[in-house]
Amino acid sequence: MEILEAFDLTGSYRAAAKLAGCDHHTVARYVALREAGQSPVEREHRARPIDEYVPKIEELVARSNGKVRADVVHRRIQALGFTGGERTTRRVVAQAKQRLRAGQRRVFRPWLPEPGLWLQWDWGAGPAIGGRRIQLWCAWLAWSRFRVVIPAMDKTLPTVVACLDATLRRLEGVPTYALTDNEKTVSTEHVAGIAVRHPEIVEVGRHYGMAIRTCVPADPQSKGGSEATVRIAKPDLVPTETNLLGAYRSLGALERACRDFCEEVNGRVHRETRRRPVEALAEERTRLHQLPHTSFTVAFGTTRRVNWDATVSVEGVRYSVPHTLADTRVWVRFHGDELIVTAVGDTGPVEVARHRRSTPGNPSINDEHYPPRRDHHGERNPRASSREEAAFLALGPGAASWLVEAAAAGTRRIRPKMAEAVTLAKLHPRAEVDRALGMAAIVGRFADNDLIAILSHHLGRRAAQPTRGGEGHSLPLGTSAWSKFGLPTAEPEEDPS
Repeated sequence: MEILEAFDLTGSYRAAAKLAGCDHHTVARYVALREAGQSPVEREHRARPIDEYVPKIEELVARSNGKVRADVVHRRIQALGFTGGERTTRRVVAQAKQRLRAGQRRVFRPWLPEPGLWLQWDWGAGPAIGGRRIQLWCAWLAWSRFRVVIPAMDKTLPTVVACLDATLRRLEGVPTYALTDNEKTVSTEHVAGIAVRHPEIVEVGRHYGMAIRTCVPADPQSKGGSEATVRIAKPDLVPTETNLLGAYRSLGALERACRDFCEEVNGRVHRETRRRPVEALAEERTRLHQLPHTSFTVAFGTTRRVNWDATVSVEGVRYSVPHTLADTRVWVRFHGDELIVTAVGDTGPVEVARHRRSTPGNPSINDEHYPPRRDHHGERNPRASSREEAAFLALGPGAASWLVEAAAAGTRRIRPKMAEAVTLAKLHPRAEVDRALGMAAIVGRFADNDLIAILSHHLGRRAAQPTRGGEGHSLPLGTSAWSKFGLPTAEPEEDPS
Protein backbone atom coordinates (compact mmCIF):
# COMPACT_ATOMS: atom_id res chain seq x y z
CA MET A 1 0.00 0.00 0.00
CA GLU A 2 1.27 3.51 -0.79
CA ILE A 3 2.22 5.84 2.02
CA LEU A 4 -0.33 8.60 1.39
CA GLU A 5 -3.09 6.08 0.77
CA ALA A 6 -2.30 4.36 4.08
CA PHE A 7 -2.35 7.71 5.94
CA ASP A 8 -5.70 8.68 4.41
CA LEU A 9 -7.07 5.31 5.52
CA THR A 10 -5.79 5.32 9.11
CA GLY A 11 -5.16 8.99 9.92
CA SER A 12 -2.13 8.01 12.00
CA TYR A 13 1.55 8.27 11.12
CA ARG A 14 2.54 5.14 12.97
CA ALA A 15 -0.38 3.03 11.73
CA ALA A 16 0.23 4.18 8.14
CA ALA A 17 3.94 3.35 8.58
CA LYS A 18 3.08 -0.22 9.58
CA LEU A 19 0.78 -0.67 6.59
CA ALA A 20 3.29 0.87 4.11
CA GLY A 21 6.31 -0.80 5.66
CA CYS A 22 8.34 2.33 6.33
CA ASP A 23 9.26 4.70 9.15
CA HIS A 24 6.60 7.03 10.61
CA HIS A 25 8.92 10.02 10.04
CA THR A 26 8.80 9.25 6.30
CA VAL A 27 5.01 9.28 6.41
CA ALA A 28 5.04 12.64 8.17
CA ARG A 29 7.42 14.14 5.58
CA TYR A 30 5.28 12.94 2.65
CA VAL A 31 2.12 14.33 4.21
CA ALA A 32 3.82 17.69 4.84
CA LEU A 33 4.97 17.94 1.22
CA ARG A 34 1.44 17.24 -0.02
CA GLU A 35 -0.03 19.86 2.27
CA ALA A 36 2.52 22.40 0.97
CA GLY A 37 1.52 21.72 -2.66
CA GLN A 38 4.81 20.08 -3.60
CA SER A 39 5.37 16.77 -5.28
CA PRO A 40 6.04 14.08 -2.72
CA VAL A 41 8.16 12.11 -5.16
CA GLU A 42 10.45 15.04 -5.95
CA ARG A 43 13.74 14.49 -4.26
CA GLU A 44 15.57 17.29 -2.59
CA HIS A 45 18.85 18.39 -4.08
CA ARG A 46 21.71 17.44 -1.90
CA ALA A 47 24.91 19.40 -1.93
CA ARG A 48 27.70 17.76 -3.95
CA PRO A 49 31.42 18.52 -4.10
CA ILE A 50 31.14 19.26 -7.84
CA ASP A 51 28.47 21.94 -7.41
CA GLU A 52 31.01 24.74 -7.09
CA TYR A 53 32.59 23.66 -10.40
CA VAL A 54 29.32 23.53 -12.39
CA PRO A 55 29.67 27.15 -13.70
CA LYS A 56 33.13 26.32 -15.03
CA ILE A 57 31.82 23.16 -16.67
CA GLU A 58 28.99 25.09 -18.34
CA GLU A 59 31.52 27.65 -19.58
CA LEU A 60 33.69 24.96 -21.19
CA VAL A 61 30.67 23.32 -22.81
CA ALA A 62 29.39 26.64 -24.17
CA ARG A 63 32.81 27.68 -25.52
CA SER A 64 33.11 24.39 -27.45
CA ASN A 65 29.49 24.52 -28.59
CA GLY A 66 28.84 21.21 -26.88
CA LYS A 67 31.78 19.36 -28.46
CA VAL A 68 34.22 19.16 -25.54
CA ARG A 69 34.90 15.70 -24.09
CA ALA A 70 34.08 14.86 -20.48
CA ASP A 71 37.59 13.58 -19.74
CA VAL A 72 39.06 16.91 -20.86
CA VAL A 73 36.66 18.77 -18.57
CA HIS A 74 37.55 16.44 -15.72
CA ARG A 75 41.27 17.23 -16.06
CA ARG A 76 40.53 20.97 -16.17
CA ILE A 77 38.49 20.98 -12.96
CA GLN A 78 40.99 18.67 -11.27
CA ALA A 79 43.56 21.39 -11.83
CA LEU A 80 41.14 23.74 -10.05
CA GLY A 81 40.96 21.46 -6.99
CA PHE A 82 38.15 19.00 -7.70
CA THR A 83 38.80 15.66 -5.97
CA GLY A 84 35.74 13.72 -7.10
CA GLY A 85 35.52 10.88 -9.59
CA GLU A 86 35.36 11.09 -13.40
CA ARG A 87 31.92 9.45 -13.42
CA THR A 88 30.44 12.40 -11.58
CA THR A 89 32.06 14.78 -14.05
CA ARG A 90 30.66 12.87 -17.02
CA ARG A 91 27.14 13.05 -15.57
CA VAL A 92 27.35 16.82 -15.07
CA VAL A 93 28.87 17.39 -18.52
CA ALA A 94 26.06 15.39 -20.12
CA GLN A 95 23.47 17.50 -18.29
CA ALA A 96 25.20 20.71 -19.41
CA LYS A 97 25.27 19.58 -23.04
CA GLN A 98 21.58 18.67 -22.88
CA ARG A 99 20.69 22.13 -21.55
CA LEU A 100 22.80 23.71 -24.32
CA ARG A 101 21.05 21.75 -27.05
CA ALA A 102 17.67 22.60 -25.61
CA GLY A 103 18.50 26.28 -25.74
CA GLN A 104 19.88 26.08 -29.31
CA ARG A 105 17.24 23.78 -30.73
CA ARG A 106 15.79 25.10 -33.98
CA VAL A 107 12.05 25.52 -33.97
CA PHE A 108 10.32 24.47 -37.19
CA ARG A 109 7.02 25.90 -38.19
CA PRO A 110 4.95 23.59 -40.38
CA TRP A 111 4.98 24.71 -44.00
CA LEU A 112 1.54 24.89 -45.49
CA PRO A 113 2.04 25.30 -49.26
CA GLU A 114 -0.52 27.08 -51.34
CA PRO A 115 -1.63 25.71 -54.71
CA GLY A 116 0.20 27.12 -57.71
CA LEU A 117 3.09 28.68 -55.81
CA TRP A 118 6.09 26.39 -55.29
CA LEU A 119 8.03 24.00 -57.48
CA GLN A 120 11.20 22.38 -56.14
CA TRP A 121 13.92 20.44 -57.94
CA ASP A 122 17.16 18.72 -57.07
CA TRP A 123 19.69 16.30 -58.61
CA GLY A 124 20.42 12.71 -57.69
CA ALA A 125 23.12 10.30 -58.82
CA GLY A 126 21.60 7.82 -61.26
CA PRO A 127 22.83 4.52 -62.72
CA ALA A 128 25.81 4.12 -65.03
CA ILE A 129 25.15 3.47 -68.73
CA GLY A 130 28.07 2.65 -71.00
CA GLY A 131 30.55 3.57 -68.28
CA ARG A 132 29.03 7.03 -67.79
CA ARG A 133 27.15 8.16 -64.70
CA ILE A 134 23.63 9.44 -65.47
CA GLN A 135 22.04 12.22 -63.41
CA LEU A 136 18.40 12.16 -62.26
CA TRP A 137 16.43 15.39 -62.35
CA CYS A 138 13.85 15.16 -59.52
CA ALA A 139 11.14 17.85 -59.41
CA TRP A 140 8.25 18.15 -56.94
CA LEU A 141 5.15 20.37 -57.02
CA ALA A 142 4.66 21.24 -53.35
CA TRP A 143 0.87 21.43 -52.97
CA SER A 144 -0.22 18.48 -55.11
CA ARG A 145 2.91 16.36 -54.37
CA PHE A 146 3.24 15.63 -58.09
CA ARG A 147 6.71 14.26 -58.95
CA VAL A 148 8.69 14.35 -62.19
CA VAL A 149 11.92 12.36 -62.70
CA ILE A 150 13.98 12.86 -65.89
CA PRO A 151 17.37 11.28 -66.67
CA ALA A 152 20.10 13.60 -67.99
CA MET A 153 23.67 13.19 -69.18
CA ASP A 154 25.01 16.16 -67.19
CA LYS A 155 23.97 19.06 -64.95
CA THR A 156 24.95 21.97 -67.20
CA LEU A 157 22.75 25.03 -67.59
CA PRO A 158 21.26 23.96 -70.97
CA THR A 159 20.33 20.60 -69.43
CA VAL A 160 18.72 22.39 -66.48
CA VAL A 161 16.68 24.53 -68.88
CA ALA A 162 15.62 21.49 -70.93
CA CYS A 163 14.57 19.52 -67.84
CA LEU A 164 12.75 22.52 -66.38
CA ASP A 165 10.86 23.06 -69.64
CA ALA A 166 9.93 19.37 -69.84
CA THR A 167 8.71 19.45 -66.23
CA LEU A 168 6.53 22.52 -66.80
CA ARG A 169 5.02 20.93 -69.90
CA ARG A 170 4.12 17.83 -67.93
CA LEU A 171 2.50 20.05 -65.32
CA GLU A 172 0.80 22.02 -68.13
CA GLY A 173 1.41 25.24 -66.28
CA VAL A 174 3.97 27.45 -64.51
CA PRO A 175 4.06 28.05 -60.74
CA THR A 176 5.08 31.34 -59.16
CA TYR A 177 8.36 30.18 -57.59
CA ALA A 178 10.94 27.48 -58.29
CA LEU A 179 13.20 26.50 -55.38
CA THR A 180 16.49 24.62 -55.80
CA ASP A 181 19.98 24.19 -54.39
CA ASN A 182 22.85 26.67 -54.73
CA GLU A 183 24.65 25.14 -57.71
CA LYS A 184 26.79 27.19 -60.08
CA THR A 185 24.11 26.94 -62.76
CA VAL A 186 21.76 28.91 -60.47
CA SER A 187 23.93 30.90 -58.01
CA THR A 188 27.33 32.13 -59.09
CA GLU A 189 28.46 33.19 -55.59
CA HIS A 190 27.33 34.42 -52.17
CA VAL A 191 27.98 37.94 -50.93
CA ALA A 192 27.23 38.61 -47.25
CA GLY A 193 25.01 35.51 -47.24
CA ILE A 194 23.04 36.67 -50.30
CA ALA A 195 23.03 34.39 -53.34
CA VAL A 196 23.97 36.07 -56.63
CA ARG A 197 21.85 34.62 -59.43
CA HIS A 198 23.25 33.38 -62.70
CA PRO A 199 22.20 35.88 -65.39
CA GLU A 200 20.96 33.20 -67.79
CA ILE A 201 18.83 31.47 -65.15
CA VAL A 202 17.24 34.85 -64.46
CA GLU A 203 16.37 35.13 -68.17
CA VAL A 204 14.90 31.62 -68.03
CA GLY A 205 12.67 32.63 -65.12
CA ARG A 206 11.49 35.73 -66.97
CA HIS A 207 10.74 33.70 -70.09
CA TYR A 208 8.45 31.33 -68.20
CA GLY A 209 7.07 33.97 -65.81
CA MET A 210 8.37 32.55 -62.52
CA ALA A 211 11.00 33.50 -59.95
CA ILE A 212 13.99 31.25 -59.26
CA ARG A 213 14.80 30.96 -55.56
CA THR A 214 17.56 29.05 -53.74
CA CYS A 215 17.55 27.44 -50.33
CA VAL A 216 19.77 28.42 -47.41
CA PRO A 217 23.23 26.80 -47.77
CA ALA A 218 23.68 23.57 -45.82
CA ASP A 219 19.99 23.62 -44.89
CA PRO A 220 18.16 20.75 -46.57
CA GLN A 221 15.02 21.48 -44.52
CA SER A 222 14.19 24.37 -46.85
CA LYS A 223 13.81 22.01 -49.79
CA GLY A 224 12.83 18.78 -48.07
CA GLY A 225 10.23 17.91 -50.70
CA SER A 226 12.74 17.60 -53.53
CA GLU A 227 15.18 15.81 -51.20
CA ALA A 228 12.44 13.30 -50.46
CA THR A 229 11.78 12.87 -54.19
CA VAL A 230 15.44 11.99 -54.74
CA ARG A 231 15.40 9.61 -51.80
CA ILE A 232 12.28 7.86 -53.10
CA ALA A 233 13.34 7.70 -56.75
CA LYS A 234 16.86 6.30 -56.32
CA PRO A 235 15.88 2.99 -54.64
CA ASP A 236 13.46 2.23 -57.49
CA LEU A 237 15.61 3.39 -60.42
CA VAL A 238 19.27 2.85 -59.50
CA PRO A 239 20.33 -0.84 -59.61
CA THR A 240 21.52 -2.03 -56.21
CA GLU A 241 21.86 -5.31 -54.34
CA THR A 242 18.59 -4.65 -52.52
CA ASN A 243 16.23 -4.01 -55.46
CA LEU A 244 17.85 -6.58 -57.82
CA LEU A 245 17.49 -4.26 -60.83
CA GLY A 246 19.53 -5.05 -63.93
CA ALA A 247 21.78 -2.59 -65.70
CA TYR A 248 20.20 -0.32 -68.28
CA ARG A 249 21.39 -0.89 -71.84
CA SER A 250 20.51 2.57 -73.12
CA LEU A 251 19.30 5.97 -72.01
CA GLY A 252 15.92 5.23 -73.60
CA ALA A 253 15.42 2.26 -71.27
CA LEU A 254 16.12 4.50 -68.26
CA GLU A 255 13.69 7.13 -69.58
CA ARG A 256 10.93 4.52 -69.82
CA ALA A 257 11.72 3.35 -66.29
CA CYS A 258 11.50 6.94 -65.01
CA ARG A 259 8.13 7.47 -66.69
CA ASP A 260 6.80 4.24 -65.20
CA PHE A 261 8.03 5.34 -61.78
CA CYS A 262 6.30 8.73 -62.09
CA GLU A 263 3.04 7.10 -63.15
CA GLU A 264 3.23 4.77 -60.16
CA VAL A 265 3.98 7.34 -57.44
CA ASN A 266 1.61 9.96 -58.88
CA GLY A 267 -1.20 7.45 -59.23
CA ARG A 268 -1.23 6.10 -55.67
CA VAL A 269 -2.71 7.77 -52.60
CA HIS A 270 -0.28 10.08 -50.79
CA ARG A 271 0.26 9.28 -47.13
CA GLU A 272 -0.30 12.84 -45.88
CA THR A 273 -2.86 14.32 -48.25
CA ARG A 274 -4.90 11.09 -48.58
CA ARG A 275 -5.42 11.72 -52.29
CA ARG A 276 -3.65 10.86 -55.53
CA PRO A 277 -1.17 13.52 -56.73
CA VAL A 278 -2.49 13.26 -60.29
CA GLU A 279 -5.95 14.21 -59.03
CA ALA A 280 -4.56 17.07 -56.93
CA LEU A 281 -2.59 18.33 -59.95
CA ALA A 282 -5.82 18.64 -61.95
CA GLU A 283 -7.11 20.97 -59.26
CA GLU A 284 -3.84 22.88 -58.94
CA ARG A 285 -3.65 23.55 -62.69
CA THR A 286 -6.37 26.15 -62.23
CA ARG A 287 -3.87 28.18 -60.15
CA LEU A 288 -0.84 27.78 -62.44
CA HIS A 289 0.22 30.39 -65.00
CA GLN A 290 -0.03 29.87 -68.73
CA LEU A 291 2.89 27.99 -70.25
CA PRO A 292 4.70 29.82 -73.12
CA HIS A 293 4.23 28.24 -76.54
CA THR A 294 7.95 28.43 -77.34
CA SER A 295 10.77 27.02 -75.22
CA PHE A 296 13.77 28.99 -74.00
CA THR A 297 16.35 28.08 -76.64
CA VAL A 298 19.09 30.65 -76.03
CA ALA A 299 21.02 28.30 -73.75
CA PHE A 300 21.00 25.45 -76.27
CA GLY A 301 23.63 27.01 -78.54
CA THR A 302 23.41 28.02 -82.18
CA THR A 303 20.84 26.85 -84.71
CA ARG A 304 21.59 24.52 -87.60
CA ARG A 305 19.48 23.20 -90.45
CA VAL A 306 19.47 19.42 -90.78
CA ASN A 307 20.42 18.34 -94.30
CA TRP A 308 18.61 15.74 -96.37
CA ASP A 309 21.19 13.15 -95.26
CA ALA A 310 20.34 13.74 -91.56
CA THR A 311 23.58 15.61 -90.76
CA VAL A 312 24.48 19.05 -89.47
CA SER A 313 27.67 20.93 -90.25
CA VAL A 314 29.55 22.45 -87.30
CA GLU A 315 32.97 24.06 -87.85
CA GLY A 316 33.36 22.22 -91.16
CA VAL A 317 32.55 18.79 -89.70
CA ARG A 318 29.42 16.79 -90.41
CA TYR A 319 27.63 15.19 -87.44
CA SER A 320 24.67 12.83 -87.79
CA VAL A 321 21.29 13.25 -86.10
CA PRO A 322 18.22 10.96 -86.13
CA HIS A 323 16.84 10.67 -89.67
CA THR A 324 13.39 11.81 -88.50
CA LEU A 325 14.83 15.33 -88.03
CA ALA A 326 15.77 15.79 -91.69
CA ASP A 327 14.92 19.27 -93.00
CA THR A 328 14.24 20.65 -89.49
CA ARG A 329 16.05 23.08 -87.22
CA VAL A 330 18.16 21.98 -84.25
CA TRP A 331 20.49 23.64 -81.73
CA VAL A 332 24.13 22.64 -81.32
CA ARG A 333 26.67 23.47 -78.63
CA PHE A 334 30.02 22.18 -77.43
CA HIS A 335 30.46 21.00 -73.87
CA GLY A 336 34.10 20.13 -73.38
CA ASP A 337 35.04 17.62 -76.10
CA GLU A 338 31.42 16.73 -76.88
CA LEU A 339 28.94 18.18 -79.35
CA ILE A 340 25.37 18.19 -78.03
CA VAL A 341 22.45 18.47 -80.45
CA THR A 342 19.06 19.58 -79.07
CA ALA A 343 15.71 19.53 -80.85
CA VAL A 344 12.57 21.31 -79.66
CA GLY A 345 9.28 19.52 -80.22
CA ASP A 346 5.78 19.52 -78.81
CA THR A 347 7.01 18.08 -75.51
CA GLY A 348 9.82 20.62 -75.14
CA PRO A 349 13.57 20.50 -75.81
CA VAL A 350 15.13 17.04 -76.07
CA GLU A 351 18.77 16.04 -76.47
CA VAL A 352 18.83 13.99 -79.68
CA ALA A 353 22.53 13.39 -80.33
CA ARG A 354 25.89 13.59 -78.63
CA HIS A 355 29.21 13.23 -80.52
CA ARG A 356 32.86 13.45 -79.73
CA ARG A 357 34.47 16.55 -81.24
CA SER A 358 35.91 15.70 -84.66
CA THR A 359 38.06 17.46 -87.25
CA PRO A 360 37.30 18.55 -90.84
CA GLY A 361 37.41 15.64 -93.23
CA ASN A 362 36.43 13.15 -90.49
CA PRO A 363 32.62 13.16 -90.21
CA SER A 364 31.04 11.64 -87.10
CA ILE A 365 28.23 9.34 -88.20
CA ASN A 366 26.21 7.19 -85.80
CA ASP A 367 24.55 4.17 -87.46
CA GLU A 368 21.76 4.23 -84.88
CA HIS A 369 20.52 7.52 -86.37
CA TYR A 370 19.55 5.78 -89.63
CA PRO A 371 17.10 2.98 -90.43
CA PRO A 372 18.54 -0.42 -91.38
CA ARG A 373 19.58 -0.56 -95.05
CA ARG A 374 17.94 -3.05 -97.35
CA ASP A 375 20.87 -3.20 -99.77
CA HIS A 376 24.20 -4.07 -98.25
CA HIS A 377 27.45 -3.21 -100.02
CA GLY A 378 25.61 -1.68 -102.99
CA GLU A 379 23.40 -4.74 -103.64
CA ARG A 380 19.81 -4.16 -104.64
CA ASN A 381 16.73 -6.32 -104.52
CA PRO A 382 14.66 -6.43 -107.74
CA ARG A 383 11.39 -4.51 -107.57
CA ALA A 384 8.85 -4.85 -110.36
CA SER A 385 7.80 -1.69 -112.18
CA SER A 386 5.56 -3.32 -114.84
CA ARG A 387 3.28 -6.32 -115.22
CA GLU A 388 5.87 -8.25 -117.25
CA GLU A 389 8.52 -7.76 -114.56
CA ALA A 390 6.04 -8.68 -111.83
CA ALA A 391 5.11 -11.88 -113.65
CA PHE A 392 8.76 -12.87 -113.97
CA LEU A 393 9.67 -12.11 -110.35
CA ALA A 394 6.59 -14.02 -109.21
CA LEU A 395 8.28 -17.23 -110.34
CA GLY A 396 10.38 -17.26 -107.16
CA PRO A 397 13.76 -16.39 -105.69
CA GLY A 398 15.56 -18.13 -108.52
CA ALA A 399 14.11 -15.62 -110.98
CA ALA A 400 15.31 -12.71 -108.86
CA SER A 401 18.80 -14.25 -108.63
CA TRP A 402 18.87 -14.80 -112.40
CA LEU A 403 17.95 -11.17 -113.06
CA VAL A 404 20.62 -9.82 -110.67
CA GLU A 405 23.39 -12.04 -112.07
CA ALA A 406 22.35 -11.56 -115.71
CA ALA A 407 22.35 -7.77 -115.29
CA ALA A 408 25.77 -7.88 -113.61
CA ALA A 409 27.13 -10.00 -116.51
CA GLY A 410 25.85 -7.56 -119.14
CA THR A 411 23.52 -10.10 -120.79
CA ARG A 412 21.80 -8.95 -123.93
CA ARG A 413 18.07 -9.31 -124.61
CA ILE A 414 17.16 -9.75 -120.93
CA ARG A 415 13.49 -8.84 -121.38
CA PRO A 416 12.77 -11.43 -124.14
CA LYS A 417 14.47 -14.09 -122.01
CA MET A 418 12.34 -13.09 -119.04
CA ALA A 419 9.20 -13.41 -121.20
CA GLU A 420 10.45 -16.82 -122.36
CA ALA A 421 10.76 -17.94 -118.72
CA VAL A 422 7.20 -16.81 -118.01
CA THR A 423 5.96 -18.78 -121.05
CA LEU A 424 7.86 -21.89 -119.91
CA ALA A 425 6.21 -21.56 -116.47
CA LYS A 426 2.84 -22.00 -118.19
CA LEU A 427 3.96 -25.23 -119.89
CA HIS A 428 5.99 -26.74 -117.04
CA PRO A 429 5.82 -26.64 -113.24
CA ARG A 430 6.58 -23.19 -111.92
CA ALA A 431 8.96 -24.54 -109.25
CA GLU A 432 11.04 -26.34 -111.91
CA VAL A 433 11.33 -23.19 -114.00
CA ASP A 434 12.41 -21.18 -110.94
CA ARG A 435 14.92 -23.91 -110.08
CA ALA A 436 16.33 -23.79 -113.61
CA LEU A 437 16.67 -20.00 -113.38
CA GLY A 438 18.50 -20.31 -110.07
CA MET A 439 20.87 -22.92 -111.52
CA ALA A 440 21.51 -20.71 -114.55
CA ALA A 441 22.36 -17.82 -112.21
CA ILE A 442 24.82 -19.97 -110.27
CA VAL A 443 26.69 -21.35 -113.31
CA GLY A 444 26.43 -18.12 -115.28
CA ARG A 445 24.51 -19.46 -118.31
CA PHE A 446 22.53 -16.55 -119.78
CA ALA A 447 22.70 -17.33 -123.52
CA ASP A 448 19.73 -18.17 -125.73
CA ASN A 449 18.19 -21.61 -125.14
CA ASP A 450 20.31 -22.10 -121.98
CA LEU A 451 17.24 -22.00 -119.80
CA ILE A 452 15.43 -24.57 -122.00
CA ALA A 453 18.46 -26.87 -121.92
CA ILE A 454 18.72 -26.74 -118.13
CA LEU A 455 15.00 -27.22 -117.71
CA SER A 456 14.97 -30.20 -120.10
CA HIS A 457 17.90 -31.74 -118.30
CA HIS A 458 16.14 -31.45 -114.94
CA LEU A 459 12.82 -32.77 -116.26
CA GLY A 460 14.33 -35.62 -118.30
CA ARG A 461 16.70 -36.96 -115.65
CA ARG A 462 14.75 -36.23 -112.52
CA ALA A 463 14.88 -39.83 -111.29
CA ALA A 464 18.08 -40.98 -113.07
CA GLN A 465 21.05 -42.18 -111.08
CA PRO A 466 24.48 -40.66 -111.66
CA THR A 467 26.76 -42.63 -114.04
CA ARG A 468 29.99 -43.90 -112.60
CA GLY A 469 32.87 -45.50 -114.55
CA GLY A 470 33.73 -49.14 -113.75
CA GLU A 471 37.07 -50.53 -112.77
CA GLY A 472 37.61 -51.99 -116.30
CA HIS A 473 37.51 -48.60 -117.96
CA SER A 474 39.80 -45.67 -117.45
CA LEU A 475 39.73 -42.25 -118.96
CA PRO A 476 43.55 -41.75 -119.08
CA LEU A 477 45.44 -43.44 -121.94
CA GLY A 478 47.62 -46.48 -121.29
CA THR A 479 51.42 -46.51 -121.11
CA SER A 480 51.98 -48.89 -124.01
CA ALA A 481 52.89 -46.02 -126.28
CA TRP A 482 55.80 -45.21 -123.99
CA SER A 483 57.25 -48.74 -123.88
CA LYS A 484 59.78 -48.11 -126.70
CA PHE A 485 60.72 -44.62 -125.59
CA GLY A 486 64.52 -44.17 -125.85
CA LEU A 487 65.21 -47.38 -127.83
CA PRO A 488 67.06 -47.19 -131.21
CA THR A 489 64.82 -47.46 -134.19
CA ALA A 490 65.68 -49.61 -137.31
CA GLU A 491 66.83 -47.62 -140.34
CA PRO A 492 64.72 -48.08 -143.49
CA GLU A 493 66.25 -50.28 -146.22
CA GLU A 494 67.45 -48.60 -149.44
CA ASP A 495 65.60 -49.23 -152.64
CA PRO A 496 67.92 -51.25 -155.00
CA SER A 497 66.46 -49.54 -157.95
